[in-house]
Amino acid sequence: MNKPYIDSITTKSDSKYELIVAAAKRARQITLDEPDLTRSGKINPVSQALKEIDEDIVTWDTESED
Repeated sequence: MNKPYIDSITTKSDSKYELIVAAAKRARQITLDEPDLTRSGKINPVSQALKEIDEDIVTWDTESED
């Protein structure tokens, strides 16, 4: 992963923690949905999740505290 890619992702949210949680949840979903691809090493679920976040394929809602 290169620096421009990381810089692009960090603009998606104010919280790095929120980005990590979203990427982890999506990576887990990829692992469960595509077990053959992840076991064979054809895709890295974390890299795929980060790519999807960068391309705005994956979005999430944040709960605001009142």
